[in-house]
Amino acid sequence: MCQIMKLFYCVCGLYSLLLMQACSSPKEIPSRRMDFTEGWSFYLGDDTTAARPGYDDSAWRRLNLPHDWAIEGEFGKDNPSGPNGGALPGGVGWYRKTFRLDKADEGKQLRIDFDGVYMNSEVFINGHSLGVRPYGYISFSYDLTPYLRWGKKNVIAVRVDNSQQPNSRWYSGCGIYRNVWLTKMDPVHVAHWGIYVTADSVTKNNAKLILRTKIENQLGIDAPIELVSGLLDEHNRLVASVSSLLTSKKGQVTEAVQTIPVKNPELWDVSHPYLYQVKTELRVNGKLVDTYITPTGIRNFRFDPQKGFILNGRRVKINGVCMHHDLGCLGAAINTRAIERQLKILKNMGCNGIRCSHNPPAPELLDLCDKMGFIVMDEAFDMWRMRKTIYDYARYFDQWYERDLTDWVLRDRNHPSVFMWSIGNEVLEQWSDAKTDTLSLEKANLVLNLGQDSTLLAKKGEMSVNSLLCKKMTEIVKSLDSTRPVTAGCNEPNPNNHLFRSGALDLIGYNYHDNWFASVAENFPGKPFIVTESVSGLMTRGYYRMPSNKMFIWPERWDKPFYDESFSCSSYDNCHVPWGTSHEMMLRDVKNNDFISGQYIWTGFDYIGEPTPYGWPARSSYFGIIDLAGFPKDVYYLYQSEWTDKSVLHLFPHWNWVPGQDIDMWAYYNNADEVELFINGKSQGIRKKGKNDCHVVWCVKYEPGVVKAISRRNGETVLEREIHTAGPPAQVCLIPDRTEINADGKDLSFVTVEIRDKDGHICPNANNLVTFSVEGAGFIAGVDNGSPISMERFKANHRRAFYGKCLAVIQNNGTLGGIKLIAASDGLKADVVTIKAK
Repeated sequence: MCQIMKLFYCVCGLYSLLLMQACSSPKEIPSRRMDFTEGWSFYLGDDTTAARPGYDDSAWRRLNLPHDWAIEGEFGKDNPSGPNGGALPGGVGWYRKTFRLDKADEGKQLRIDFDGVYMNSEVFINGHSLGVRPYGYISFSYDLTPYLRWGKKNVIAVRVDNSQQPNSRWYSGCGIYRNVWLTKMDPVHVAHWGIYVTADSVTKNNAKLILRTKIENQLGIDAPIELVSGLLDEHNRLVASVSSLLTSKKGQVTEAVQTIPVKNPELWDVSHPYLYQVKTELRVNGKLVDTYITPTGIRNFRFDPQKGFILNGRRVKINGVCMHHDLGCLGAAINTRAIERQLKILKNMGCNGIRCSHNPPAPELLDLCDKMGFIVMDEAFDMWRMRKTIYDYARYFDQWYERDLTDWVLRDRNHPSVFMWSIGNEVLEQWSDAKTDTLSLEKANLVLNLGQDSTLLAKKGEMSVNSLLCKKMTEIVKSLDSTRPVTAGCNEPNPNNHLFRSGALDLIGYNYHDNWFASVAENFPGKPFIVTESVSGLMTRGYYRMPSNKMFIWPERWDKPFYDESFSCSSYDNCHVPWGTSHEMMLRDVKNNDFISGQYIWTGFDYIGEPTPYGWPARSSYFGIIDLAGFPKDVYYLYQSEWTDKSVLHLFPHWNWVPGQDIDMWAYYNNADEVELFINGKSQGIRKKGKNDCHVVWCVKYEPGVVKAISRRNGETVLEREIHTAGPPAQVCLIPDRTEINADGKDLSFVTVEIRDKDGHICPNANNLVTFSVEGAGFIAGVDNGSPISMERFKANHRRAFYGKCLAVIQNNGTLGGIKLIAASDGLKADVVTIKAK
C-alpha cells in the first residue's frame, strides 16, 4: 500500500508539472487585470447630478489618471492646507469615464480597483453608489457586476472631497492620484488579495513555500476545482509545482493550503533581491478559468535584542530613510519612473531601507523595493483617535480602522521587501488623554471593538484603553500576517508610554531621543530595537552659514515661531531641530551600537509641506538629504562615504566668495588615509579623520581661482576634486538622466538644467530665469529647482535657477519619435537636447 501511495503522489506531481508547463503560453492565460487610467473626464467643483449616467460632461477636461489637481494650482497664503500642507488648493472634484463591455463577456465578474484616492471618495456605477472610503491612502475595490449593462455604455463616476483642510501634516495631493484597474474574472476565481505566500525553514539549501489560496465561487452551483500552483524563477522557468483537487461551494470563499519544497533557493537580499513568481491556475471541469501571478522572495530574518537585524544569517544595518509620497513637481500623482529615479538616487547613496511615512504607499513603490532590494517599514497611520489637524483621519478612525488595517496588510503581505508593520507614527495615544482614557470600558469596547478579554484586563487595572487599542490593532495585523514584527514610531521613550505598556509591540521603535538609546535593554528586556525616525537635519542645497562648527538649533522649541530673513538652512550639517541631532552624530550612534537594528533618517528627499523651521512663504521641507528636485545636498556624500564601498571624495562648498573672506572647506571621503587641500596650487595642509570623525575641515582665506583636494592611501592618490571660481553666467546646459524613454504615454526623462560660465563651470549663485519649449512626442510634466520658498508653479514652461540649477521633467505623450527640449535664458547661450521615445 505504501508503494502504491508513493507512486500515486509521484504521478500527481508529474501531472501538475506537465500541466503547468503546457499552460504557460501567454495566449492561454485569460485577460484578468486591465489598466483603466485612460480617457477620463474631470471637473473641479461640485455637482450632485454628476453621478447620473446621462449627465453631460462634454465640457469637462479630458485627462488620464493618475491625477493630482492640487499640484496644478497656485501657492497661496490663504489656502486652507496652510504651509504644512504645501499651501496648495484643495476642494471637491469629479471624475467620469464612459466604457462599453462586450456582450460576449456577460456572465463574467467585473471589479474596479483603486490604488488610492485622496480623500473621502464616493464611487458610482451607472448612477448607483458603490460606497465611500474616507482614508485617502488606502487601496479599495468594488464589485461592478450587479449594475453593469453588457453590450451598452456604462459610466463610472467618482466624487473626491478634499475641501475640509487642514487634514494632513504634509502635502497630500487631491484626486485619483494612484492607478485604477478593471479586473475581469470568471465566476470562479482567486479572491481579491486572495493569495498569501510564506516561506518556512529557509536555509541556503532548502526552503518550504506555503501557499494559501482563497477561491471565490459566484457560479450559482458547487464547482469541482483543480488548483495548480507553480514556482517560476526569474527567467520564467518552472522550478516546482503542486496540484490540489477541491470543491468550491457556491456563494462562498474556499481556502486551499499547499506546500512547495524548494531546493537551493536563491535568497532575496538587499544586495541580491532575487524574485520568484507563484503562478496560480484554476480549472473547472478541465477548463482554465483563472490565472494569477504573485511575485515573491525567499528570505529569513529576525530582529535580535543584542545583535540587531539579521538577514539570511548575516548581520545587516538598516541604513534607511523616511519618505513621504509626493514626487516633487509631479505632486502626489504616481509615476513608476519617478519613484524608480528616487530609489536609484538613494541606492547610489548606500541606502537600503524605506519607511513609508506615514501611510500605506503606492503598490508601485513596494514593487520597486522588491526588485531593487530595500528593507521597508510599511506604515498604516499618522494618527488614531486623537487628531493632529482639525479634519484628519481621527474623525473616521473608530468606524474605519479595522477595515483599513485589514486591507493594508492583505494588499502588502506578499512583498518580500516589507520586513515590519508600523501601526502608527507619534500617535497621541502614547500619553493619557481625556478623549480616550476617560471612556467607560463599556463604551470603549463598543466604539473600538476591543473584545471582552481586553475589557477584563482594563478592569484589573493592567491596561489603559490606549494600551488596549494598541493591542487590538497588533492582533489584527498578526491575524493576517504573523511572519513580521509589529512596531510603531514612538516619540515618547518612557516605558510608561501606553503603546509600550500594551506589551504588544514586537520591535521597540524610537523617533529621536538618542539620549534614551543606552537604556533600551534595561527598559525593554528581550526586545529588539530600531530608530524609526532620526536626525531631522535642516539644509538648503547651496547655502552655507559659517562658522561651520557652530550648531544652529532651529526653532528653539517645536511650538515656538521662528524667523530668519534668509529662509534658508546651512548645508554644513550644522543646523537641526531641537528634537533631532546632526547627521554625523546619529551615524556614529547607529554604527557603534550592535543592538540598534538601524535607522530611518528624516528624510531621504525634501517633500512638499512641513517647511520647518519656517512658516509662509516657505512651503516645502528642508529635511531631505536630497532636495525636492532630486539634486543631492552635500550630506548625501557623507552617507555615500559611510554606506558604500565606492571611493568618495566630496569637497564643498563652492568657490565664489568675497576676496579675503574666511571660508570653511569640508571634505567627505573614504578609502583613504588623508586629504590634502590646495588653493591655486598652494597646500593648505593635510587632514585625517579621527576614530569617530566623518569629515575633515580647513579654515582658509578665499582668493579667486581653483581649490583642489587630493585623497591618498599609503601615499598613493585615490581621488582628486577641483572647484573653480565661476565667471558670469554665459550658457544654459541640459543634462537628461535618460535620452531614450518608452513611448507609453507615462515614461519620463528628468533633465537637469545648469547655468554655467563661458568655460563650463557651474555658477553657484545663479538664479536666471529659464524658459522651455518642447517639440515632438512629449510635453513638460513639471518644473522645479529645489527652492522651499519659490512661488513659481510646478506646471509651467519656465523656472528660475536656484543656486545654479533647475529641472524640467519631460513626459512621453503616447506617440513614437523624437522629443526636442529647448532651454533659453536672456543673455545666455541656449541649449537643445533630443530624447527618443520608442
